[in-house]
Formats: sequence, structure tokens, C-alpha cells
Amino acid sequence: MDESERARGLSLEAVTDWWETAITNIAPGSIRIRGYAIEDLIGTISFPAMIWLMLRGELPNKHQADLLSAVLVAGVDHGPQAPSIAIARMAMSCGIGLNGAMASAVNALGDVHGGAGQQCMALLADIAKRETSTGNLEQAVAAGLDAFRASHGRFIPGFGHRFHAVDPRATRLSELIRQAASARGSGPCTRTRPG
Repeated sequence: MDESERARGLSLEAVTDWWETAITNIAPGSIRIRGYAIEDLIGTISFPAMIWLMLRGELPNKHQADLLSAVLVAGVDHGPQAPSIAIARMAMSCGIGLNGAMASAVNALGDVHGGAGQQCMALLADIAKRETSTGNLEQAVAAGLDAFRASHGRFIPGFGHRFHAVDPRATRLSELIRQAASARGSGPCTRTRPG
């Protein structure tokens, strides 16, 4: 450590501590993801299960991994008219390499395109919280939707598409969620009305 680093109170530990994360721990000969050795995960869990582990900090059960896999399949390219796809194609036609084209596409993701899933989960969490405090699901939904619209406008987040009156992805994913809830009990956002 040179004099200027010493004067600022920096140490190797302070710098490396700043970069530490609960997701990965890497040392010579060792790669651990959320505490699991990478060699124990390779070939034994699916890619959706790995995403779940990284995001949630625990391995999913089979049903959770299967539902996440279904959501990922639903998000696969569905035509050149999608903004992120159009941008990537335009970047490629301008001679930009694959990495730059993919980065251009990712940069198009936000509140309007690609970000609705996260907004939808935030809305559902808000509704679940409101139901817990009121004990009334219908009131919680109405209040949650009103609050969301007041903050974000009239569009409700989730799967939807301007070319489809009913988005086939939403229909199928809803069916899979109802099946999972029926077979294993429901979570706070998977309940449906009886009848």
C-alpha cells in the first residue's frame, strides 16, 4: 500500500470487502454460488433452477423450477416487431458485432417493453399486503389497482401485446399457475375465486 492509499485509509481488505456479495464466493480452485459448489450444481440443476438460486438464495423445488422455466419460454422472441428485437436487428445491419447488438437490445428493456413482469410482481405484492391488512381481497385489488394507476397511468403490467386481444402466453401461464396452486396449495398471488 503506497502513502496515498494509507492516507485515505484504504486497505486491500477494505477494497475487497466492497466487492463482496452474498451470491458468489470465488477463491483459487473454488467457485461457490449461494454456498453451493459450482461443480455440485453443474449437471444436477436446470438453468431456470440456477436463476432461481441466484435470485432467491435457495434451490427451487421441481414445481417452482418448472413454472420459472415456463415463464422464460414465454419470453422468447416472438417476432421482429418487438422493440428489443428490432433494435438488435438494426444494430447487426449496421455492422455492430453480436455483443453490441445484444447490449442495444437489452438497453431497450424498461417500464414499457420487457419490464412489465417486475412491475406486475410489485403490484401483486402490494395487493397481497393490502389484503393482509384489510382481510378483504376485492377491496385490496381495487385499492392496489387505483394506487398503481395513480402512480403509473392506466396500463396494468403483465403479459399483454398490442397484436393480441388475448395474449396466448398469459392464458397458458395462468393455466399452469392455477394447476400448481390447485395441486400444491396457493401462494398469496395465485388464489382464484371459487366457482
